[in-house]
Amino acid sequence: MATPLRRLLMLTLAAVLCFGLSACSGAQAKPPSLSAADIASIERQAEGFLEARNRLPELAGLVNDQNWVFTRNLIHGPMQEVGRQMLYINRLLLPADQAEATKLANQLKTALANLDEAARLQDGDKLRKGYIAVASGFGKYAQILPQQVQEDLKQI
Repeated sequence: MATPLRRLLMLTLAAVLCFGLSACSGAQAKPPSLSAADIASIERQAEGFLEARNRLPELAGLVNDQNWVFTRNLIHGPMQEVGRQMLYINRLLLPADQAEATKLANQLKTALANLDEAARLQDGDKLRKGYIAVASGFGKYAQILPQQVQEDLKQI
C-alpha cells in the first residue's frame, strides 16, 4: 500500500514541478515602454516646455537689469503654461518615472513662484537666486523626458 501511495505522491510532485517550471520558463516579460501615441503627445507638450526654456537667456537679461515688471510679464506670459505642460507629460510617462517627474515639476513651479515673488518685492538678491533655481529646474526636468523625445526635439 505504501508503494502505490508513493507513486501517486511522486506523480503529483512531478506534475507540480512541471507546471511550476513552465510558469517560470525564462520567457522574459517585455519591459514597459511608451506607445507611439504617448511619445507623440509628450513631444507636443515638450515643445511648449522647451520654448519656455529657450526664453531663459531673455529672463537672465531681465534679472540682471532688475527689470521687475518685464520679469513678471515673462513669467506670467510665455512661461505660464509650463506647469500645465509638465503635468500632462507626467501623466504620460512610465509609472516608474512619474514620481520623480512630479517632484521636479513641483520644484520648477516653486522656483518660478519664488522668482515672481522676488520681482514683486523688488529684491535683487532673491531675484538672482530665484533665476538660478528656475534655470536649474528647467535643466533637471528636461532630463526626465524620455530619451526618444529628447532626441526628436533636438532635430527640430
